Amino acid sequence: ATSCNYKHERFIQIQLFFRNIVHHKISVIARAKHSSRSYSMRFFDNHRRGGGSMMAVTFSLALLALLQPISASVAPSPTSTAATTKKYLTESTMFQRLRKMEYAVRGKVVIAADRINDELKSQNSHAYPFDHIIYTNIGNPHSVGQKPLTWPRQVLALVDMPDECGVDHPDVSKMFPSDAIERAREIKQGLGGVGSGAYSHSQGARCFREEIAKFIEERDGGVPCDVECLFMSNGASSAINFILTALIADETCGVMLPIPQYPIYSATIDLLGGHKVGYYLDETKGWDLNMEELERSLRDAKKRGIKVNSFVLINPGNPTGQVLSKKAVQDIVKFCAKHKLVLLADEVYQENVYDDNAKFVSCKKAASDTGLLKDDAIELVSFHSTSKGLFGECGRRGGYMELVGIDPAVKDQIYKLASSGLCSGLPGQIMMSLMVRGPKPGDVSYESHEQEKAAIFASLKRRSKIVSEGLNSIPGFSCQAAQGSMYCFPSVEIPEGAQKAAAEEGVPPDTLYAISLLENTGICVVPASGFGQKPGRFGFRTTFLPSEKEMERAVELFAKHHEEFCAKYDA
Repeated sequence: ATSCNYKHERFIQIQLFFRNIVHHKISVIARAKHSSRSYSMRFFDNHRRGGGSMMAVTFSLALLALLQPISASVAPSPTSTAATTKKYLTESTMFQRLRKMEYAVRGKVVIAADRINDELKSQNSHAYPFDHIIYTNIGNPHSVGQKPLTWPRQVLALVDMPDECGVDHPDVSKMFPSDAIERAREIKQGLGGVGSGAYSHSQGARCFREEIAKFIEERDGGVPCDVECLFMSNGASSAINFILTALIADETCGVMLPIPQYPIYSATIDLLGGHKVGYYLDETKGWDLNMEELERSLRDAKKRGIKVNSFVLINPGNPTGQVLSKKAVQDIVKFCAKHKLVLLADEVYQENVYDDNAKFVSCKKAASDTGLLKDDAIELVSFHSTSKGLFGECGRRGGYMELVGIDPAVKDQIYKLASSGLCSGLPGQIMMSLMVRGPKPGDVSYESHEQEKAAIFASLKRRSKIVSEGLNSIPGFSCQAAQGSMYCFPSVEIPEGAQKAAAEEGVPPDTLYAISLLENTGICVVPASGFGQKPGRFGFRTTFLPSEKEMERAVELFAKHHEEFCAKYDA
């Protein structure tokens, strides 16, 4: 700057001028720092020797300055500091619906549990009165000890391996049962001989969808299923996201949700900008449905100008564990047909029914029995998954949805949306195939496969009673029987002192309670406020997936903690 007769102050002004240009998104793009600097030097030298314009010289100096920090001897202005350090993508500039979206199942309490879990593995393990976290916050069976079923894993392994290492290996029959080898060959052929590493059709491999269609038809007593109306998905979650994306056309659209409900619905609706239209389940009647409550909820939403276009039913219930009667499901399909609501039937727990007097009835079967299918009078999307049931293969991300009575033009748009993700994961597709069509009677693996499933089911049934009856016996707790699914959703009396403390901390009372439970017992639950509940009610959701011994111990810890918690805040 001195050699060009510029004052130092003028040079700094030019430097800051160009930094502000960058701050306002008018950017100078360089391939590489050194090559750009070299180019600037040449540009500057050429104009100096040739008597180029002052503007060219000024630009060269400024570009040189831009590529290096301001001298430490010169104090930059606050504006220039912000311009050099501030990121464009921040919490204030990002998509605000994403920032505000909440997903309680992996929320504040779980984050705290993971932190404590890390501490327990370190030298800080003595800081807590327990040696491990009991994760009961999420329906993730294998993570808490459920063993994978043998035969499906054998088939999947053979499909994944190159032929010469698997199905064509000379000793394959010494390592795998014949029916697993035969099924793996069949799957490989159905995938066109390319194995599990290639993309499939965007709706899922046709051979798998044909098996799903047959499963649905057998489940529903022969009600036909169109393979072209099946979409395989990464768990039920991605399919739910597809449908809600299609339904929420603008900010006037609303979706009827059970209260309490599984947070993927509320979170996705919030993200898409729709309205949550809650209808309360009746806790005093085992979380049953009340048709008058449905009519009230819909009527009130319409008065508020909300265009309600769909209805979510979770059966068996999550987080509530109820199994709806045949009549209740029929009432729902008729309600949706009457009000022109697309019915979203979350039926991922259809195998998890423990009450001997209860039976799962699909919405499609109910629609058929009431004549709605024949009259094309209902729009229905049902969901299923490999993550629940007796497989518990959450990490495989296998799922599907069936579209019934959906406008073909809308189906084409959903196909386009599915195509944007190319296809769901092949391991999940394969696992879904193996879930809906296991070994048949007479196959070498049939007896062992059925025995493994029966053992898992019997243990889940025992655990459902251990937890629901155990929680219900605790003074200050009220817990409905878990007829199905994998959860209990007790109501908990929380002292006024704790409610005041929670208000001071800016958290719901049952979040305060859940954090206290975690820090004092190591049990990780999800506050009931994350699922929705009636005003003034508090509680939490817990799975009963850890071992029977662990859940028996957990019930004792629940009781001990509640007594101590109440004593602390009643004082």
